[in-house]
Amino acid sequence: MVLETTFDRLAPAEGARIAVLGGRGGIGRVLVDALTGAGCQVAVLDLAASLERHPVPLGVLAVPCDALDDGSLAGAIDRLDEAWGGLDGLVNLCGFAAAKLPVDQTDHADWDEVVSGNLRAAFTSSRAARRLLDKGRAASLVHISSGIATLGTPGYGPYAASKAGVIALTKTLAQEWAPSIRVNAVAPSAVDTAFLRGGTGRGREDGPPERLDLDAYEQRVPLGRIATPADIVGPILFLLGPASAYLTGQTLHVNGGLLMP
Repeated sequence: MVLETTFDRLAPAEGARIAVLGGRGGIGRVLVDALTGAGCQVAVLDLAASLERHPVPLGVLAVPCDALDDGSLAGAIDRLDEAWGGLDGLVNLCGFAAAKLPVDQTDHADWDEVVSGNLRAAFTSSRAARRLLDKGRAASLVHISSGIATLGTPGYGPYAASKAGVIALTKTLAQEWAPSIRVNAVAPSAVDTAFLRGGTGRGREDGPPERLDLDAYEQRVPLGRIATPADIVGPILFLLGPASAYLTGQTLHVNGGLLMP
């Protein structure tokens, strides 16, 4: 069987039903704008505080949700089911890092919090959304990992371990859910968002990064600059859209050449 693909559209089809978990962060806000601009139906699932801090654009469905609370997540999925009756795509942007500390100075509580905020959130959101993705058209699930999962960076032990787990989960789901649902990941390098300053709602959202010597970092990147949210949004749109119809279980590394696995 030969499937024809039109390459004049790399984003999801017009009218596609896309949910963005963590959609009020720096990458999420740019992604939501891009999806609505492409004519998609968009829902943002995020903490109530994040939705209040960054209200969604007109026409976007806002669903308060805590990805670590099974009841909250189930309620959010029920609301999407009532509104749309299915999902054509889900993007999981959940994640954060704790203070930079060597592994042997990281306590159990901080380790568990970071692993939950990254890996458990990926697991719970995937499992909860499965029934709606099953009813979608050419459904695609995109998780966000990190180049740190492959490269490793001192001070980011729990973050690196949890994001590596996201890649492993992506590969497993890609096999378990094929052929009806494609599952892929995007692994960015550092992106100039609030994450580098503590995270949306956790610290400053502007000003110089607290977690990165920007000048030294940019000198190491072959393309000579830090990533912007738009650099990450393009690959996400591609993985949600028809031009990536034969991609599943893959991780796209988006890092300006910093990491070439």
